[in-house]
Amino acid sequence: MPQVSLWEAESFFAPQDFVIAGAGLAGLWTAVELKTLHPSASVLVLERGHIPTGASTRNAGFACFGSPTEMISDAILFGEATMWSNVEMRYKGISKIREYFGDRVIEYDNCRGYECFAANEERIETVTAKLGWLNNGMKTITGKSEAFKWANEKIIPFGFSGFGAMIENKLEGGLHSGKLVQALLQKAQQAGVRFLFGTSLQAWRSESSSVKLKTDHGNFVAGKLVLATNAFLSEMLDEPLVTPARGQILVTEPIPGLQLSGTFHYDEGYFYFRNVGNRILLGGARNTSPATEATLEMEITAPIQLRLEQFASKHLLNGKAINITHRWSGIMAFTKDKRPIIKQVTPTVYAISACNGMGVALTPIAAAILATMVAGTFNLNQNASCLHLSPTI
Repeated sequence: MPQVSLWEAESFFAPQDFVIAGAGLAGLWTAVELKTLHPSASVLVLERGHIPTGASTRNAGFACFGSPTEMISDAILFGEATMWSNVEMRYKGISKIREYFGDRVIEYDNCRGYECFAANEERIETVTAKLGWLNNGMKTITGKSEAFKWANEKIIPFGFSGFGAMIENKLEGGLHSGKLVQALLQKAQQAGVRFLFGTSLQAWRSESSSVKLKTDHGNFVAGKLVLATNAFLSEMLDEPLVTPARGQILVTEPIPGLQLSGTFHYDEGYFYFRNVGNRILLGGARNTSPATEATLEMEITAPIQLRLEQFASKHLLNGKAINITHRWSGIMAFTKDKRPIIKQVTPTVYAISACNGMGVALTPIAAAILATMVAGTFNLNQNASCLHLSPTI
């Protein structure tokens, strides 16, 4: 670290009320919420990348809250109360995004969501049997009837092959992940939040009323620190709180006459695809190689990319050869029961992580709860049912 001038010390390196590590969706929403609660407080966001990286700008741009098979499975595994609580948070998060920015700014497309099934899948009968239960639960949350309905008649017009059934969700859609993050950055900057990109938090030490931070570009003192590093949280705390999961994605060249329109899930969401204009975006397949994809390495791999290409050829392109123009990966974080982690680590350090592949939808609500915890106005009884919450780790 070169010498620090007086001007730098009193501006860029001055003590901060709040420092947030991570400029992804969780960190940005937390910064905005803290500034809403404390307009005069100083808030600094540290981001190790030159732009926000991880999952926030490297996802598929789904504005979704849960496919039928996922919801049914989660109710069995974690209990109905937990499942519905998670779904409600996701739905409210999507609604909050749309109200906060407006659909045009984030390119929200009310294209509807779908879940596709292979012919004669047992899960078709399961969903049919649970359809009334699913719609009743969603009506309780949204006030809207018949969120889910079978849409088999759309399979052929969409140009699909190899699917035997498809169910439609009229309440889901898609958005532009990059423009959502840019909009949040702008809101935060307008509120007075400061950013240091290319700055990595290397260590922290919590004291009784402050926390000292060491970065690769200098040291800081903050009143409180928020760790918003998602799958990398376990590294920051040296404790295996979350399981990383790499999501790989590809995008095709423009396809003239493309009829596919919507956000789609297949195989309990392990494959997901959508149209981006007249291109197809396809991601997933990590269940075909779970050992290699439980990683923090943000790389693309030939086996997963090949599996995605095979899926596209079989189900979406009718065997037609199409050029791939973009390939990338992002790192998600998962917990055992799909509830996000929001914790007070020490009296001056907090953590938010693990949106379980639903960060677009969950972070607006989870960050608002975290901000009230940091501000000391958190109602544990009101919010504990849907989150991993505890006074300390």
